[in-house]
Amino acid sequence: MNAFRTGLPVLLAAGFATGALAQVPVPPALPRPKPAASVPPAPDPAFEAARAAFEALPEAERQGLQDALVWTGDYNGVTTGAFGKRSFEGIQTYQTRTGAAPTGLLTPPERIALKREAEAARRAARFKVQPDPASGAVVGVPEALLPKKSAIPGGSRWQSADGRVTLDTKSFPQGETSLDALFERATAAMPGRKVTYKLKKPDFIVITAETAGGRSYIRYAEGPAGIRGFTIGYDRSVSETVDRLVIAIANTFTPFPDGAPAATPPAATAATAATAAAGPAPRPPAPGLAAPPAASLPGAQAEARPAATGLLLGGGRVLTAASALDACAAPRIGGVAARIERRDAAGSLALLSAEGLAGAPPPLRTEPVGEGEALLVLGAQAKGRPSVAPASAAVEGVYAPLQPGAGGAPVLDRAGRLVGLVARFPATPRLIAGVMPPTRYGIVPGKAVAAFLAESGVPAGAGTGSAKGAATTLGGAAAPVLGAVVAITCTR
Repeated sequence: MNAFRTGLPVLLAAGFATGALAQVPVPPALPRPKPAASVPPAPDPAFEAARAAFEALPEAERQGLQDALVWTGDYNGVTTGAFGKRSFEGIQTYQTRTGAAPTGLLTPPERIALKREAEAARRAARFKVQPDPASGAVVGVPEALLPKKSAIPGGSRWQSADGRVTLDTKSFPQGETSLDALFERATAAMPGRKVTYKLKKPDFIVITAETAGGRSYIRYAEGPAGIRGFTIGYDRSVSETVDRLVIAIANTFTPFPDGAPAATPPAATAATAATAAAGPAPRPPAPGLAAPPAASLPGAQAEARPAATGLLLGGGRVLTAASALDACAAPRIGGVAARIERRDAAGSLALLSAEGLAGAPPPLRTEPVGEGEALLVLGAQAKGRPSVAPASAAVEGVYAPLQPGAGGAPVLDRAGRLVGLVARFPATPRLIAGVMPPTRYGIVPGKAVAAFLAESGVPAGAGTGSAKGAATTLGGAAAPVLGAVVAITCTR
């Protein structure tokens, strides 16, 4: 604990939490890639039945059930409302613990009992989602654990009676500091302290660290009102209790509750990663590959947050998901005005045209991918810097950690062939500490893309079809396509 205590003054000077330093549970690694199979494995009937029943429920109900499973200690994922293996196993764990058959499918009486048990745990913690006038943020506070509240510069501090757990909110006016400066301070080398996870995006940062005696989690976000964030630290001795509460706190934290959009600071990286909860002290996944800047486009300038991701086809044409343009009155690509040329009959794909856009699509893969096959997703970022997210094939979709603006993002196999486009990104995604966790997204498959391009008279990428390409690394598969990925912004 000596090294832990030595590091506290440095963190205090940077405006971070006192108390024990904490590494919040971080996301598990994406499912291990399975070898590509000519015939996709047969789906598990029990899982598919549970998934169908779960997804038939309203979104608020789905998120509520996942949140309840967090409070009962049976689920250590995130409350997006999307059903996956972790939700299935969480329900099975709850059913086994309560003496029911572990079907993974909650009956109406089980849902009622689950919510009742979760509500009891929530009340016991006196968990209150509350505005913090000192920082301007909204945060959930387990007041039974953190009864001591005091003011700190730019925020508030909640502590346990014995001082072993501390939750701080913090804010900085615009111009007082920067995300880059906060990131450098939080990741600086310190005796006895190890940074276990770090993520820097254009408008937020996330850092976790640990010492021999404690764990820490730091998150800051930037918006027009300045920079707001929270930190939490706790002794390892209380991690069994606090780990669950950390998930709930992260789920409720809202830095700008008035809905003000986040700003894009200069010199931001394009790393992609996901934060979720996965039990005590797991290893974090590697952040997504930071790509080099895409080829500049005519009239390029500082761009707003992308509304969608587009794929250059050549001849001034760009392919994207139609849903991403539903509320887009005037799309622009790299500062160039674009028009919607046509949509497919299913309403899944859209073809845009704009002057001065070059590029060519990657080879198309039209045969199905096997569940669990290793894939990657290229998502547009502000300032034209695509992110490369590791992914895996899921039932009727892809499982990946994506960020807003990923609607229309190309999905590639590890041979660099286009297997589809991300069909839709949620209008109001459920972020954990500002990051979208690994989630299942529907895709428009390569076969539908090939048919649409043929109908539109657009030549498809060389190598269209089922010819197997040589497998390569994440970066190797992405590199030839990076220059063809563009951000689509909208005037609504």
